[in-house]
Amino acid sequence: MAEKLVIIMANSDPANGEEMGAPIFQASVAAAMEYEVEVICTATSGKLMKKGVAQDLYVKPGSPKSVYDFIKDAHEAGVRFFCCSPNLDLFDMTEDDLIPECEGIVGGAYLIERVMEDDDTKVLPY
Repeated sequence: MAEKLVIIMANSDPANGEEMGAPIFQASVAAAMEYEVEVICTATSGKLMKKGVAQDLYVKPGSPKSVYDFIKDAHEAGVRFFCCSPNLDLFDMTEDDLIPECEGIVGGAYLIERVMEDDDTKVLPY
């Protein structure tokens, strides 16, 4: 049985707040079930790791919790968030622009290695 879960957010567009709910919620649930969980934000989803972006997003209009609140909850539950390295250039970011919950920058090789070489890992793409 797999002990690790990698959630790859590549096609989820932060412009659509409702798309942010499921992957972050599922990451929190998996962490609560004591799985090791990583969320890798790449492509358009990489914007979530930039300070101020997730603070202004809501899964549902009128919700008292922002997407950033859900990220903080997930991180507190043990979820590790990462930003893919091309996002820095794509979105004119530096490491200083990343939210504190982002534990680092990873490249394509890291992602491929997690998917292809770690038999204890399951992957969910969004």
